[in-house]
Amino acid sequence: MSTASGMSPEERDTRIQLAACYRLVAHFGMSDLIYNHITARIPGSDDHLLINPYGLMYDEITASSLVKIDLDGRVLSNPVGEYGINAAGYVIHSAVHGARRDVQCVIHTHTRAGMAVSALKCGLLPLTQTAMRFAKIPYHDYESVAIDLDERERLVADLGQSEAMILRNHGLLAVGPTIAQAFNTLYWLEMACKAQVDALSANRELCVPPPDIVEKTWHLYQPTTRRPFGELEWPAMLRLMDKKDPGYRD
Repeated sequence: MSTASGMSPEERDTRIQLAACYRLVAHFGMSDLIYNHITARIPGSDDHLLINPYGLMYDEITASSLVKIDLDGRVLSNPVGEYGINAAGYVIHSAVHGARRDVQCVIHTHTRAGMAVSALKCGLLPLTQTAMRFAKIPYHDYESVAIDLDERERLVADLGQSEAMILRNHGLLAVGPTIAQAFNTLYWLEMACKAQVDALSANRELCVPPPDIVEKTWHLYQPTTRRPFGELEWPAMLRLMDKKDPGYRD
């Protein structure tokens, strides 16, 4: 079933939620000017994705401004004609969407804390309960700016079935079966990185929990143990954006 504009209800809903996700990433200080992407697969489509127009800030994104593309990055519809897409930066997203049918949303960031932890040889340490959620997070070694298509195979292999990955000397990657879950994963991964950077900067001996406690905590954070994280919080996130500026829904 389609709306009067020819857009399916599923696409319209995905546009609204993805626009909200862009605004949330900006709101919490995780954006990178006009760069990076959050992509979402349109339910019921043949691998049609939504992506940001290359030139808009994250807090300018609206439901109607998102560009529809296919897995190869070909533009299917572009409501904001003066802006295209950053095809070079799409390599990471196309790799994940093409290999993981369980993933609706992919978020990639270049935050200060995320980049700092990505540059540490030790990676993300289990210093906090939040970090223990990501105790088994995988890593992908840096291969320069992600423009080489042959990197996609290695990136997907490193990600495996994980919900997040640290891109060495680069940034963070979060994926999820819904936009809500992907955002939640990114938010808490970012918080874990911030806490680690703060702790290391104190220049004092670190308190690291024993491995069995880390393992127990990691298990409790798995989506099949208690509940998928993000869904319960998402309505509150939308209310936050509605109070701040409901224009993202336009």
